[in-house]
Amino acid sequence: MKKIAIYGKGGIGKSTTVSNISAALASMGLVVLQIGCDPKADSTRNLTGGKNIPTVLETLRKNGDADLEELVYKSTTGVLCVEAGGPVPGVGCAGRGIITAFEKLEELDAYEKYNPDIILYDVLGDVVCGGFAMPIRGGYAEEVCIVTSGEMMSLYAASNISYAVKSFENRGYASLKGLILNAKNIEGENELVDNAAKEIETSVIYRMPRHPLVQKAEEQGKTVVEAFPDSDMAEHYRNLAKLLLDGGDAK
Repeated sequence: MKKIAIYGKGGIGKSTTVSNISAALASMGLVVLQIGCDPKADSTRNLTGGKNIPTVLETLRKNGDADLEELVYKSTTGVLCVEAGGPVPGVGCAGRGIITAFEKLEELDAYEKYNPDIILYDVLGDVVCGGFAMPIRGGYAEEVCIVTSGEMMSLYAASNISYAVKSFENRGYASLKGLILNAKNIEGENELVDNAAKEIETSVIYRMPRHPLVQKAEEQGKTVVEAFPDSDMAEHYRNLAKLLLDGGDAK
């Protein structure tokens, strides 16, 4: 079972990237579990027809408890989808919500029942408090990738996330695999991201181009891999999925 946490600043295209990776891996015949770790609970929307699925915390608040089938939803692409969710706005801690969701999945033996080949944690990276760091320090993930563009705040978040990962590395927790450039086509973007990678002592493992099919697929509530499987953009996502699966070289 391979376990990868993918972090990134909100709005950077992280969930789009993760969902397309999941769909690509599922198309290869693998059992994929994607766990959204963002209070917005929109990580899996492009896998579930553009609709939000009930979250772990929402279900627990409503019913007091839950069966595994109420928390894990199988998409049309075959990806197993979970959304941790968050607290009622203005009440409680979003990071604590992630911890609660993880504990519930373990309690219900989710990993043993579904036996996924790969687990992808889609984690908001604007802040890396205890809850949002859970995939790193809790031993859930083995590797961490950071989605970024060349924008200043995106690179700033990437630096913070890398610092958090490295602070736990010596304890045998997840290690930083590298950056995934999700291009915004800003001036000098490749150089900006290369310089940032050098500063945080990592590499750019993939450069994902900006492509109009991403928006067109999202308008259908789908991933590019599902909506436009023969496109060059779908091939990019499949290449990235293979690289993460096989632990290949930076691109």
